[in-house]
Amino acid sequence: MMGFVRNVLADREMTLGPRAADWKRLTHWRLATDAEGVAWLVLDRALESANTLSEEVMLELAEMLGEIERAGPKGVVIRSAKRGGFIAGADIRDFRGVTAASEIVERMTRAHGIVDRLAALPMPAIAVIHGHCLGGGLELALACRYRIAVDGASFGFPEVMLGLHPGLGGTFRLPAQIDPVEAMTMMLTGKTAYTKKARSLGLVDAVVEERHVENAVRAAVAGSIKRERGNWKTSVLGLGPARQLAAKRMRAATEEKARPEHYPAPFRLIDIWEEHGDDAEAMQKAEIRSFAELLAGPTAQNLIRLFFLREKLKGLGKGEAGISHVHVIGAGTMGGDIAAWCASRGLRVTLADLDPQAIGRAVGRAGKFFDKKLHSSLDRRDAFDRLIPDFDGSGVAAADLVIETVAEREDVKKKVFAAAEKQMRPGAILATNTSSIPLETLRAGLKDPTRLVGLHFFNPVTRMELVEVVSHDKAGEETLARARAFCGAIDRLPAPVASAPGFLVNRVLAPYLAEAFLMVDEGVAKETVDKAAEDFGMPMGPIELADRVGLDICLEVARMLGERLDEPMPDIPQWLVEKVDKGETGRKAGRGFYDYDGDGEPKKAKEAPSPAEGMADRLILPLLNTCVRCLREKIVADADTLDGAVVFATGFAPFRGGPLRYAHDRGKKEVVDRLAALEKEHGPRFKPDKGWDKLGEAG
Repeated sequence: MMGFVRNVLADREMTLGPRAADWKRLTHWRLATDAEGVAWLVLDRALESANTLSEEVMLELAEMLGEIERAGPKGVVIRSAKRGGFIAGADIRDFRGVTAASEIVERMTRAHGIVDRLAALPMPAIAVIHGHCLGGGLELALACRYRIAVDGASFGFPEVMLGLHPGLGGTFRLPAQIDPVEAMTMMLTGKTAYTKKARSLGLVDAVVEERHVENAVRAAVAGSIKRERGNWKTSVLGLGPARQLAAKRMRAATEEKARPEHYPAPFRLIDIWEEHGDDAEAMQKAEIRSFAELLAGPTAQNLIRLFFLREKLKGLGKGEAGISHVHVIGAGTMGGDIAAWCASRGLRVTLADLDPQAIGRAVGRAGKFFDKKLHSSLDRRDAFDRLIPDFDGSGVAAADLVIETVAEREDVKKKVFAAAEKQMRPGAILATNTSSIPLETLRAGLKDPTRLVGLHFFNPVTRMELVEVVSHDKAGEETLARARAFCGAIDRLPAPVASAPGFLVNRVLAPYLAEAFLMVDEGVAKETVDKAAEDFGMPMGPIELADRVGLDICLEVARMLGERLDEPMPDIPQWLVEKVDKGETGRKAGRGFYDYDGDGEPKKAKEAPSPAEGMADRLILPLLNTCVRCLREKIVADADTLDGAVVFATGFAPFRGGPLRYAHDRGKKEVVDRLAALEKEHGPRFKPDKGWDKLGEAG
């Protein structure tokens, strides 16, 4: 009964058309005309929490447009019944496994015909938008004559993140609606425009509170809302030479972030606009053809695979965590950033450290993060209120979850555990952010080891999506389930891994970093080593990555793995030990392999030798070999989880779909043969793992 009441009240909070009306209902759409002759077309996709544009949804839209064309109302309102937003884009599940460009062209041409019918309606079509309006949803809205945004709405074209560009008319409708350079920037970057920005761009014609939606609709139908369309740049960039100059600048800016051979979509979009930007019909045809070719290509197929791997990991984070108060012990970079992230996601956080100045620095960093990422002053204030400096450590007694982030030393962590366990309340979880120490070692001395779990975040915490949820043979199932649900509650991806030296991600990274260190030891310029990895597709090279992780942490992990693993690894260079002893621990210290400027950017030599042929294999193949070993040793359950974890925690070349996917695409035999050749040349650390024999297809 209460659920029914809540639903009724929720409906009253949103203006969704006439209540007492004869609604025409299909599976996903419903249509009714109000007393003033305005048709309300409401999308409420069945059995889904959010609206997306599937082929079935589009076919039903065509049927509803037929009804509207016959009835001839004064205006048409398109609205979402979902509380979370308008439309989140196309349903890419429809394209899973479709790799024939000709079939995609056929399907997209049909979809374009439906959207064109919406754009050609003789009466004003009005998109009323709340929450997210993304991808195909924004393209549908652009086909309407007016767009009315409910305050708080957000707009964007995230297709570039899937190796695509807009494919349902966005490439020609958005540049015609707003400043073409701003339009191209939105599509090339995938960045979101929130309500205020969208209004200033002219992307929406009005911004209202929900209670004023009906009045805004009446004004639009009456034609009393001023329509924004283009600006002086629209005319200038309608000329070929001006567009060529702008396109040249766009390519240069895009090449700083992505390579055309790795991520072709943004470059294809620039080509289409440069060639056809003054001819919407030609641009539409080029958009469909280009979209189909990209979707059928390897980059989009691998990025779409990662989308589904992300969804799979998200699914592991569902459930009730029962955690509203987090106590973080250790206010260093990791601890402070974990505390700030949790506070930004709505949890109460107490942050403790023996050094009061460390807490002060952590709160200062949190403030900068809140200012940058939280979009309203109220959100920033609330996040600050939830982040509580805890100088005497009293928060541990009230917390639902205690996370230690102290030095990566077994004795220090055990001492923290012993003190915390005495104060923790029944039912609270004790978590360690250790990056490499097996939990079987850390749990020794605990009275209740069932409440201990590993929650291994990655640096930088505010950007890396993955958290390793580390189990051990005495961990309680409820503890593990709540830990995974906690990750979901703070918008992080839980990857279940078994307790073992280095767990999964650091175990996989160790040989990659160690080989890079060895190359530097051999006299190869550090910039050259990084360039070899970047040419492969890594977002940064292993030397810069080591600086970001922290050379002290790299050294501790290398020592621990060398002691605990029965597999050959390069010796730790003495110069690395000396760097750490001198405090040159990387980016956090301002100096490591590289020196860092005030913005934390490395100062790299501009002229460095190009990588030698095969250098990337020396770095990447040991990483692949260790992935296979971890899978064989059951540190992770399956190849999909492994691929997702390595990409989302390390940034492993996303367009390759994950390390095991890359091995599959390259050919298992070729990878094993190349490892064997490297073994002959460089030693037993390259010996192919026996797990290659039983490795199945990734994905």
